[in-house]
Amino acid sequence: MALRPLLSRAAPGLLQARLRSSTPATRAQPNAEAEPPSVASAGPLLLGPRLELQQQPQAGPRRHRGCPSAALNFEDHEEAYRSKSSWELLRSLLVFRLCSYELLVEKNQELMHLCKKMLGQKLFEKMMKLTFYGQFVAGEDQQAIKPIIRRNRSFGVGSVLDYSVEEDLTHEEAEMKEIESSTSEAEREGEGSREKKYQVQPGFGDRRGGVTCARTYFYADEAKCDQHMETFLGCIEASGGSSEDGFSAIKLTALGRPQFLLQFSEVLIKWRRFFHQLAADQGKIGVAAVEIELEVEKLQESLARLGIATKDESQHWFTGENIGHSGTVDLLDWNSLIDSRTKLSNLLLVPNLQSGHLEPLLSKFTEEEDLQMKRMLQRMDELAKKALETGVRLMIDAEQTYFQPAISRLALEMQRKFNTERPTIFNTYQCYLKEAYDNVTADVELSRREDWYFGAKLVRGAYMHQERCRAAEVGYEDPINATYEKTNEMYHRCLDYILEEIKLRHKANVMVASHNEDTVKFTLRRMNELGIQPSENKVYFGQLLGMCDQISFTLGQAGYPVYKYVPYGPVNEVLPYLSRRAQENRGIMKGVQRERELIWAEFKRRLLTGNLFYSPSI
Repeated sequence: MALRPLLSRAAPGLLQARLRSSTPATRAQPNAEAEPPSVASAGPLLLGPRLELQQQPQAGPRRHRGCPSAALNFEDHEEAYRSKSSWELLRSLLVFRLCSYELLVEKNQELMHLCKKMLGQKLFEKMMKLTFYGQFVAGEDQQAIKPIIRRNRSFGVGSVLDYSVEEDLTHEEAEMKEIESSTSEAEREGEGSREKKYQVQPGFGDRRGGVTCARTYFYADEAKCDQHMETFLGCIEASGGSSEDGFSAIKLTALGRPQFLLQFSEVLIKWRRFFHQLAADQGKIGVAAVEIELEVEKLQESLARLGIATKDESQHWFTGENIGHSGTVDLLDWNSLIDSRTKLSNLLLVPNLQSGHLEPLLSKFTEEEDLQMKRMLQRMDELAKKALETGVRLMIDAEQTYFQPAISRLALEMQRKFNTERPTIFNTYQCYLKEAYDNVTADVELSRREDWYFGAKLVRGAYMHQERCRAAEVGYEDPINATYEKTNEMYHRCLDYILEEIKLRHKANVMVASHNEDTVKFTLRRMNELGIQPSENKVYFGQLLGMCDQISFTLGQAGYPVYKYVPYGPVNEVLPYLSRRAQENRGIMKGVQRERELIWAEFKRRLLTGNLFYSPSI
């Protein structure tokens, strides 16, 4: 099965590889080693399906616009909460206090349903709007959220809108949907199988389990995927109408059957694993993946010995597109072979390291599965074209590790096509993964070779508990860093590499999507050391609505591009989102405790200075 021709037919031009440019630039290695869907722009940005808001003049105090990072003070509660009324401060104190009670958080969904039953719909909605809903959700519809959007914008903070309604499925319903949509026809007939990691697993079909800060989509049918695409298109159109430099975010599991992502991920991992096996044959062990270079002659001998291809048959695999011209093949060259050479049927076979037998890389699709896969790629292509047309940058959100190789590869191919003039497509890197740095460096290197703009959103990751439990139960290596400290090191290492790339080539952008104050301070310090100015709009910051205001508004009023993830939707239909917010606040209680102290300090200051009825000006 020819992978690149297939993808190209599905979305013409989506996967056209660009020829490698001349000798890549050299760079110094970096000194150092929570995720909202994010948006950013040079000026604050409004996003949301079909939302029409006119750009307003900046209002409200911006006391130190463009000030150096050393002048920023995240302890200045008066400045941080200048955008909040005293009532909103009290609400924050109440909500954060409630989030500190274990039993309340663990049973929050049951308690909310009980309250609704006891109070009735109207009183329940009023109670929620005075507490959790009012804290974390902007409003029920596009009209209701405009005051919050305008107010945040006047204090230097942009917004990314998300219609946060989620399908209210039981655990059993979610399991059933996932098993059905992740199993191929060949597998149902007992003709094909995948590695355990890339099979849907009983007990893990409900991908919401243990996830606190990411929405989960379950495949229903192609019409539902089209509906998701229309919602994403609405967000892109709205952002394009409100800013010249907007952002929107999508999840690929919303656009098609997860079966394709599982199968494609397995192909990519097997292909990379085969490369490392061949590298071991040449004694290239313990070398960073992006630095491994295989000698073409020895590589051809290995392929012949394994029975994959004779030397004459493989000769033309390593010619053209600059592959093998230097007498060596690296990981990026190797990955490109799976695009342009998979029409050679023998190349679709790789050795099974356990059995020693050759096995096919990719299972056959039925005609219906083939059409569904093509339609998924067409939806991606349509969204990317709309983003390019409207001047909006599109972030591809990260998901579980059994989907992520395919998601990252498709995001990379979209970057190759759409990032030739500006960074339109951004991929997301989860820094709690052991392989995060290798992934970042490989993708940056490819962007330099092919001379396109690299775009990244860095997050720590949303699926740690689920990933670890699944790896332990199913029986494969835990993909997560051993400790939280290791994840912090990985985040800073990846971020530092990208910041140096920004300094070196000015063809990279990064969204620092984090609630971690140390990470924000690290970013500001490195920007200052490297001479990267906020006005360059190369580095962005993102946090969730209702959380970390002492970071967001301090940055915004200092002139840094910073954005709040702003959910909206009817009270009853955003309850799953609110449940996750409560769980997330419990999980980061150290940061929340400090935020509570700052809020309380500001409330007391207003009380003692006679400003208790303060209301922010817009």
